[in-house]
Amino acid sequence: MKSAIVKWVDGFQFIGQSGSGHSIVIDGDKSSGGGSAMTPMELLMIGLGGCSGMDVISVLNKKKQEVFDFKVNVSGNLANEYPKRYTDMNLEFVVIGRNIDENAVKKAIDLSMDKYCSVKATLEGSAKITFNYKIENI
Repeated sequence: MKSAIVKWVDGFQFIGQSGSGHSIVIDGDKSSGGGSAMTPMELLMIGLGGCSGMDVISVLNKKKQEVFDFKVNVSGNLANEYPKRYTDMNLEFVVIGRNIDENAVKKAIDLSMDKYCSVKATLEGSAKITFNYKIENI
């Protein structure tokens, strides 16, 4: 079983500590009097991008792709009413390298989105998740 502790600091600021001992500061947005750290909803976007990004890089490395730089741009829209959940999210994978095979990139992303990314699988019933990619061969 995975575990975490989220301890209140002050106002809307909390410190979250994972079961593995890593910590992160979380805060409300500026309109709620916070703004000193990422909000929980921002962390969710980063979790999705990080999870899928790790999958894609892992597959591209196994396929011997010469990746020099890589990022996942994550965007999302929130519902207007409470709970203000993500209604849709998009991931844009940007792969920069030498002789990058487009089919390898497509396969890596498909594997992440359809099989490996547990964050995407968790969010899937709640938000529409789409993705696209860009390849820059240099």
